[in-house]
Amino acid sequence: MTAPDFSRGLLPAVVQDAETHALLMVGYMNEEAYHHTLETGWVTFFSRSRQCLWVKGETSGAKLKLVELRADCDGDTVWVRALPLGPTCHRGTYSCFAEEGELLGSFLGHLWRIIQEKAQHMETNSYTATLLQKGLPAIAQKVGEEAVEVVVAALAQSRARLAEEAADLMYHLWVLLLAAGLSPAEVEAVLRRRHERRTGV
Repeated sequence: MTAPDFSRGLLPAVVQDAETHALLMVGYMNEEAYHHTLETGWVTFFSRSRQCLWVKGETSGAKLKLVELRADCDGDTVWVRALPLGPTCHRGTYSCFAEEGELLGSFLGHLWRIIQEKAQHMETNSYTATLLQKGLPAIAQKVGEEAVEVVVAALAQSRARLAEEAADLMYHLWVLLLAAGLSPAEVEAVLRRRHERRTGV
């Protein structure tokens, strides 16, 4: 893996949401900020205006929890994969590239977060919370029912209905994963390992 070349001075650090793959922000790192990020697990930049290290969200609480850190092929840009603990932008938006209320990136990643939030708060008017309260067997049964609906829609060759039923299945599958204590990232890791075994990569 290429190491960042800090002999060039400050390097741009591109931050991406590890779950939704959305671009969150761009900051700058020096060697100290880079190593501080690795050591603490919290994304840290070098503030050009204050001329000091800056842990993102240290005052607002909207920190960036590090998932992966690597440099590009020339070592002149840092790629940061992180989990945002709140709005990334000072405007209060999800991303510095997003408008108010806009969720960039893969909505499946956002859906996983929404389901987690519903599980934490267990609101009485939440379908997700109601489903989770019924327990794993009931959720598993619902996933089975939705899978059958997907098959029926596919055989009927109805594109619109198939998309709707597939969305229902994916939502209920996400709820099942949460209830079973599993995450989509763990499922993705299995798929990645299978691919690597077959391709030798």
